[in-house]
Amino acid sequence: MTDKVLDFVGKRKENIEQKRRSFERVLFQNFLGAYTVIDQDGTNYPVDLIDISHDGCQFQVPWNAKKDAVLPEGHEVTLRVYFTQSSYIPVSVEIKRSQEQVSTDGRVFMQYGCQFDKTTTSFEAMQSFIDFMYKFSEFSCIDKGDQRVYFL
Repeated sequence: MTDKVLDFVGKRKENIEQKRRSFERVLFQNFLGAYTVIDQDGTNYPVDLIDISHDGCQFQVPWNAKKDAVLPEGHEVTLRVYFTQSSYIPVSVEIKRSQEQVSTDGRVFMQYGCQFDKTTTSFEAMQSFIDFMYKFSEFSCIDKGDQRVYFL
């Protein structure tokens, strides 16, 4: 009978992680813009943020294998995470991995996994934002139409 014990703590953590990723998708797709500044030419390239954590993030760019070059592992990129149309937090990241992905509608993307440079002064603001996203995922409630406000 002991092999059927439920791990409530693990299940709670799993649910919180699902909420965080769902919240991130809505936030990144509808509210925040991000642009990378490639250091060699200073050109802004729009990217889609996919995931963000305390240690790093994942983003994707439209991809054409015949004309686009892969950013190599170890390459540093500056992400601009916009919170308004004209103000952003610059965050330096190091490319740790890249992988080609095909979306369900057939579009091709290159996804990059990155590690934050936590020594930059602007990372303090990003850290607060990431902390908020984790806390929101943990303590937010799903609106099911009930009228009561619960205070815990």
